[in-house]
Amino acid sequence: MRDRIRAGVAVFNDGHYHAAHDAWEDRWLELESGSDDERLLHGLIQYSGAVYHARERNWEGAVGLAESGGEYLADLPADYRDLRLEPVRSFLSRLAADPEIVERRSPVRLEHEDTVPGLTDLGFEPTAIAAVVLAEEFGYDEDPIDRTRGYAQQDLEAGEDGSKFITLLFDFVREDENRGIIYQRLTDHVGRRRAREEDVKGLF
Repeated sequence: MRDRIRAGVAVFNDGHYHAAHDAWEDRWLELESGSDDERLLHGLIQYSGAVYHARERNWEGAVGLAESGGEYLADLPADYRDLRLEPVRSFLSRLAADPEIVERRSPVRLEHEDTVPGLTDLGFEPTAIAAVVLAEEFGYDEDPIDRTRGYAQQDLEAGEDGSKFITLLFDFVREDENRGIIYQRLTDHVGRRRAREEDVKGLF
């Protein structure tokens, strides 16, 4: 749960409002309806959706999501799951009353564990989640990303700190301007690793 929250928070804080909900959605769908965790993730998903629609000037959609997002978060503790919710609730209320506010000021960034994390602040697991989310958002094939994530995890567990897969996974998430080049390198490395694995299988 913590890694999912943090990944989505960082994606949101870096301005990828539409993509942020994907970091939370799979976990949200697994939760019991009405539980505190379900309401938290539901509220965050509605918040990201409300901001996205407001920035697209879909005022009606933004207002509806802002109102429902505020309702989901309304009764949760102020620092539930180490997220500061009061600023979010306050902004949702203002957004519901005046969706054009996003044209005058940036949405409230999410504070988690006493920081306002962006993509450059994430550890391995949240970065791996963010990589899949951003691949989907920007139209990259998710299979090489999933394989890079798996190889990076294997290398991390084997103590290979200099792993190219770990580096490429972090770079894919963090480097907006070079993401396409990094994706190509990542795909090439995945292809070579898979080829080596097939060669080894062929020996037995």
